[in-house]
Amino acid sequence: MQVDFYHLGHAPIEQVLPRIAERVVAAGGRLLVVAGDAGMLEALDRALWAYESDAFLPHGRAGQGGEAHQPVLLSTIIDPQNGARNLALVDGQWRAEALGYDRAFHFFDDGSVDAAREAWRSLNGVADVERRFWRQDPDGRWTRVA
Repeated sequence: MQVDFYHLGHAPIEQVLPRIAERVVAAGGRLLVVAGDAGMLEALDRALWAYESDAFLPHGRAGQGGEAHQPVLLSTIIDPQNGARNLALVDGQWRAEALGYDRAFHFFDDGSVDAAREAWRSLNGVADVERRFWRQDPDGRWTRVA
């Protein structure tokens, strides 16, 4: 399994997540997006609707019905009701249940760097886990740094 750590330094999650979700869905995958804060999920819901004027990224929120049909499902808990094998942790909090997925995206900002470092260290030597660390430059491009 692959765990990608994304340090949000120049763009907020509302700008970054839609691109990641778009790539997962374009590759035929499904994505579960998890945040402990329902308000954050509401903001992401709006961002997924409006990120491109000429694009549509189907998605829904857990608890609103039709979860099994959503390519992208927003939830406060790790429960892949949409059959997702890709998980995005968008609130800076690592959850060990992420190791049950094929790929996990762990997004964190400057306020959760220490927690991300601890999560990175906790995965050191874990069998079948490949870690990657990405940092965004001022132009919005992502560079793999580890």
